[in-house]
Parts: sequence; C-alpha cells; structure tokens
Amino acid sequence: MVFFVFVLWMVLGAVGVRPRRDFEALEERRKKAARLFARGRSQADVARELEVSRQSVSRWYAEWSANGTSALSKAGRAGRLPKLSPAQLRRVATELEKGLRSHGYPTDLWTLRRVGEVIEKTTGVSYHPGHVWKVLREQLGWSRQRPARRAVERDDEAIARWVKQQWPRVKKTPDAAMPGSASKTSRGSASCPL
Repeated sequence: MVFFVFVLWMVLGAVGVRPRRDFEALEERRKKAARLFARGRSQADVARELEVSRQSVSRWYAEWSANGTSALSKAGRAGRLPKLSPAQLRRVATELEKGLRSHGYPTDLWTLRRVGEVIEKTTGVSYHPGHVWKVLREQLGWSRQRPARRAVERDDEAIARWVKQQWPRVKKTPDAAMPGSASKTSRGSASCPL
C-alpha cells in the first residue's frame, strides 16, 4: 500500500469523536414510556423515571395517544445523508492509493487540502479541508500516519557536532555554585539558617 502522510491529521488527531447514539436503546426507552402511559402514569412521573425532559415525554405522549405504541418505534436515520455513496468512497480510496504523483502533484506529501482536491476530481463532491479528515477516518477507516523514514536532507555528522559543541552551552542546568532553592524554608536557600 502506498505510504500516506496526512500532515494536518497530526493536529486534528487530538480531536475526539462523539460516541454514536444507541438507537435500539432509545427506541426501547420510548416503548417503556408507552407501557407506563398505558398503566396510567402521568407524563411528569414518566419523565422522572426515564430521566428525560418533560418536553420529550409530552411529544411521546401525543404520538402514543394518536397512533399507539407503533408510533414510538425507530425514528429513522439521524442527521444528514452522506455526500458520498459507498461506490464513490471505493473509487476515492482507489485513487488515493495510487499516490499523489499520479494526480499531478510534485511530491507524495499528503495534506487534507490535497486529499479534498482528489475527492472532488474523482467524485465532483467538494469538502472543506477540515471535514476531509472525517471522511478519511470515519467513512474510509483510515488513520493518520507518521513518516517512517528520515528526511533526505538530514546530516547526521552536523547533528552530532552540534550536540557535542552547542548543546552543553544552551542546555539549562542548575549552577553548582548557587543554592538549589529560592525558598526560605529550604536547606538550599542562602537565607535558610542551617
């Protein structure tokens, strides 16, 4: 598989994803409300017992009164439909696996903007770069990757020389001639009686 580096994913990796709602549990809660309504319990009692808002219970009661328990079954899909179909997502994955050079970019350095451009060229659907990472992670199941190799420009000799000559000069260490603490109650303080 082609090596992918998503530069902005390093920053966005810390962003959490909200947990998905358990639609079966939500439906079961509404059906439990219907059973409580059938037993004659008040809307306020149902709201307290199920730990939901009175507004929700009022809406459920109106639906239950008009159409019975079946009116409280699954509410259907929550949220907007995805812009890309499963077939389009497969095409996008195939195009991304070809690498950036095959799409006319001078390097194989992946960014969210570049991925968005490939998605738009492949499907005609445009995404904001800030949303592209959700498509990659949630819909394609990809994760962000770090480069496995060192930069071509890296000069190990220059790094070793700097560490030997410059690092001791810039490294911050406590001065052995000075007391180790500024606290009056600490033994390292000049103002602390021994």
